[in-house]
Amino acid sequence: MLRGPAHLVIRNNTLINNILNSQKVKMSHHKSSRRIEGLDKNVWVEFTQLAADYSAVNLGQGFPDFSPPNFVKEAYTKAINGGLNQYTRAFGHPPLVKILAKFFGKLMSQDIDPLNEVLVTIGAYEALFCFFQAMVDDGDEVIIIEPYFDCYEPMVRMAGGHPVFISLHPKPVFGRLMTSADWVLDPVELANKFNKRTKAIVINTPNNPLGKVLKCEELQVIAELCVKHNALCISDEVYEWLVYDANEHKRIASMPGMWERTVTVGSAGKTFSATGWKIGWAIGHKDIIKHLRTVHQNSIYHCTTGPQQAVAEGFEKEFELLGAPESYFISLRKELQLKRDRLAACLASVGLKPVIPEGGYFLIADISEVNVDLPECTKTEQPYDHRFVKWLTINKGLATIPVSAFYSSDSKKGFQNFIRFCFVKEDATLSKAEDILQEWSRTRKIQ
Repeated sequence: MLRGPAHLVIRNNTLINNILNSQKVKMSHHKSSRRIEGLDKNVWVEFTQLAADYSAVNLGQGFPDFSPPNFVKEAYTKAINGGLNQYTRAFGHPPLVKILAKFFGKLMSQDIDPLNEVLVTIGAYEALFCFFQAMVDDGDEVIIIEPYFDCYEPMVRMAGGHPVFISLHPKPVFGRLMTSADWVLDPVELANKFNKRTKAIVINTPNNPLGKVLKCEELQVIAELCVKHNALCISDEVYEWLVYDANEHKRIASMPGMWERTVTVGSAGKTFSATGWKIGWAIGHKDIIKHLRTVHQNSIYHCTTGPQQAVAEGFEKEFELLGAPESYFISLRKELQLKRDRLAACLASVGLKPVIPEGGYFLIADISEVNVDLPECTKTEQPYDHRFVKWLTINKGLATIPVSAFYSSDSKKGFQNFIRFCFVKEDATLSKAEDILQEWSRTRKIQ
């Protein structure tokens, strides 16, 4: 209890309040570090919230709305009920790194050291982050193929690097639907992007958002340029098991001269339809992985034990079934190809022009021939597809993602007539989306 003349108590309280208020003002003006300047915008934050606000059918975010297979769910339950609730090895649960080394060693024809050449991460996202932080320095150039998963660019910039972009070019097609294979990489243009400052190239196959699967000859061009310029390659292969029709997934790390310079990134979330488990990995030569481990141990340090055990058991099972009809990898691919074809047919029937993906979770569609009276935009820099997606979410209750979000600022305008749909959804979800699209199509015809 304060004692003393009343006027002194009041005066002191006023002084204290003034000091506290002045401190708050000073605190509110603290400036962020330069490395995150301009990196605060995120397409997922904006459009995920928009979908939630309007209770939209969500074909925007790339996650299945169905469960993982029972054998990995049961393995997870068994792990936590069996006592695997404490820390495990910081760089990866021993059973998981062992089976990953065995599994991918077979696929890459490489003898992989599980303790030194495999790093388990919090999803593929952390594996990418660790690579850029560990291997990219101020002024280093990193080549990124457009369209690209949107985190590549800010991660490169946060590490002090300079992203160098090259676009896949769509070839004109006649008498059929375009496919992701019609979007091609110009080898001469790519060669001109490499120079003495080039530290790495990022590839994503199958590609998000396009679904393009890089062919052997395309990978060979990239590999030869990496060897010639002593550049690293980070290969984002999270959709490796989801390759449709007669297409095949090829691993650039298995090509001559590439094991020593490639980090291959994978995801249990995409492999076993369990994106919320957030288990990923980076596989590569020990002389590179050791640097990623340094970033990991000084940031995340440790990944959750239970799901690592479940993923390990999942891979053990799939190793025995590799290539067999009973394999989950094969059954999931067949199921998703049917969903892809179903959504593509619906989009074509309502006047959109889908680009049929060779792999992955997504297909993009050309909206240029659909006339929509969009509200005037106060943000003059906002691309057309951003405005279209907002309109579709708010007015029709269907959430998608603008494809220009997967392009650099200089390229956005050239690709603002495409939107991305995720078809990895329950049939009931796809039916709801079809109903919305068909009703919208009928309304347009009446008008």
